[in-house]
Amino acid sequence: MRFRPSGLLDWTFEIALIFKGLDGILEIVGGALLLFISKAQLDSWVVALTQHELSEDPNDFIANHLLTAAGHLSGGGQTFAALYLLAHGVVKVVLVAAVLKDKLWAYPWMIAFLALFIVYQCYLMVVNPTVGIALLTVFDAFMIWLTYREYGKRQIMHSTMA
Repeated sequence: MRFRPSGLLDWTFEIALIFKGLDGILEIVGGALLLFISKAQLDSWVVALTQHELSEDPNDFIANHLLTAAGHLSGGGQTFAALYLLAHGVVKVVLVAAVLKDKLWAYPWMIAFLALFIVYQCYLMVVNPTVGIALLTVFDAFMIWLTYREYGKRQIMHSTMA
């Protein structure tokens, strides 16, 4: 059995799940890269990625933040970031795949996982508020609501089939 969207909110849920899964894949790739490349190589990649944009706009928000973030990573910080991204990405991909396969156990785990990250994101907003973290937090709260809604529907559906 597989999750099959039937209405607008179902389609929204499935599309958001797919984005979460793709984000998880990107986190796994990013974590693996951070784990296996040197600090010097990372710095040179970030400079190469941002050089053109900064030549056009020296105040570019994203490019400057990338350079700052790369500059602040120490050896231990890079390892922590790599392991964090790998763990977060693997959990996200596993849960998204399980929800898309309509595994009932995955819905509460998805809700708990997102709730933990909302707590962490709220901490980040207190320490260093950004629009990106605020938007991510709102999106994750919306995902919790959609997941809870779908979970209720799926429990009813599974109980009538049993």
